[in-house]
Amino acid sequence: MATVTTQDGVEIFYKDWGPRDAQPIMFHHGWPLSSDDWDAQMLFFLSKGYRVAAHDRRGHGRSAQVDFGHDMDHYAADAAAVAQHLDLRNAIHIGHSTGGGEVAAYVARYGIPQGRVARAVLVSAVPPIMLKTDRYPGGLPIEVFDGLRAGLAANRSQFFRDVAAGPFYGFNRPGADVKPAVIDNWWRQGMMGSALAHYEGIKAFSETDQTDDLKAITVPALVLHGDDDQVVPYKNAGVLQAEILPAATLKIYAGFSHGMLTVNADVLNADILAFIQG
Repeated sequence: MATVTTQDGVEIFYKDWGPRDAQPIMFHHGWPLSSDDWDAQMLFFLSKGYRVAAHDRRGHGRSAQVDFGHDMDHYAADAAAVAQHLDLRNAIHIGHSTGGGEVAAYVARYGIPQGRVARAVLVSAVPPIMLKTDRYPGGLPIEVFDGLRAGLAANRSQFFRDVAAGPFYGFNRPGADVKPAVIDNWWRQGMMGSALAHYEGIKAFSETDQTDDLKAITVPALVLHGDDDQVVPYKNAGVLQAEILPAATLKIYAGFSHGMLTVNADVLNADILAFIQG
């Protein structure tokens, strides 16, 4: 099993497929999932001749289930450790949901200063901040995130099943094309990880103000969001990201859910490829 050890001693699992001399794409997964959530993208971009890499965030998937560092600062540093270990240069970094926050933090704090990043893609991503604050009054109240913590602590397995079967993919909408295997795969990935990492990760993805990270991302950035995202509402996320990023292209998909990278992979993959090649 391929791993890299971070400066604070945490083993991070990663995948690295494709020609080592090809342009690399590094994928950053959402909460509470793993690099497996990128199957549809990694296979697609590998088939297009790219080198594709992804890692499991600390406490998630096959990475070490440590009891510290479950915050955006450490997430970014861990991503940097993987990128440096693999010597990824001229890379495209693509992040979904919490992984979008990780991309913003990594690109701003490590990738651009080290000259490793060519472009960034934020999909259904959490920046600038999900929580309602004086700076961002359109955010969600803290009670929403307290509810997530309570549900996870009470019965993590059932909670994860309910999220996947309901709002994540929009399977709770009338007439939705419910895909049981997608629900099972979401639950499988979540249950591979650490309950503590998932619990503490809620604060990381909801309360971290990443305005300054977004302002520092000077490379071309693509922002993709669905207008039926029930997890990360697009008006306080994708729309604001495009306003803050210095060089952003925004695309809002009518009727698409938070999990559109899976259930609408054909559309998303084509649009991301066009951006990369543009």
